[in-house]
Amino acid sequence: MQIAISDISKKYGRKTVLSGASFTAQSSECVGILGVNGSGKSTLLSVLAGVLKPDGGTFLCDGTDLFRAPSVRSKTVGFVPQGTPLIEELSAKDNLSLWYDRESMQRELDGGTLSLLGIDEFLNVRVSRMSGGMKKRLSIGCAIAKKPQLLLLDEPMSALDLVCKQNIKDYLNAYKKDGGILILVTHDVLELELCDRCYLLKDGKLCPFTYSGDTEQLVKELL
Repeated sequence: MQIAISDISKKYGRKTVLSGASFTAQSSECVGILGVNGSGKSTLLSVLAGVLKPDGGTFLCDGTDLFRAPSVRSKTVGFVPQGTPLIEELSAKDNLSLWYDRESMQRELDGGTLSLLGIDEFLNVRVSRMSGGMKKRLSIGCAIAKKPQLLLLDEPMSALDLVCKQNIKDYLNAYKKDGGILILVTHDVLELELCDRCYLLKDGKLCPFTYSGDTEQLVKELL
């Protein structure tokens, strides 16, 4: 699979948030998007996920513009926002039941992706009583129910402990190895290690960036 995102634009009133944002990716690649707060990173992911409508541009997946084919996009794209898109009053199992049928959920819990994410360990815990790491892993589990080939993640390891970060990293590496495409917004060095290519989002445009491990240089590039 190959995606080509071209000239995406988005305005909020008179403020231009995205202007000509463009990049490509193919199977087993991870693209990282970096930028300061308010630079439009979350807006870009929301546009690609169909949460927001772009003012212009195309989002091609193997030649099909997903902006014009929402039914294809819903099967192709999974989205894990920065917030928690879960029902707090329900358990992990009940939240999963909104996305999976009984057989497929059990199959994924018995050695499948939900097991890899460790969700089987807190299946009956209510979301309101979960740690941040549990919620994030459950959010990913819900997002991959339709086995999307493209996964959009907005700071998936933010504010999590090292064990949980490694758990999520292991899953995302397995997702890539299986041919999936990852696009993630990040500030986390551990997440940058997942990325095959990185872009800085500045003034609404995406600029290629190579992270050398020099955090001071990264900060200079972001400003």
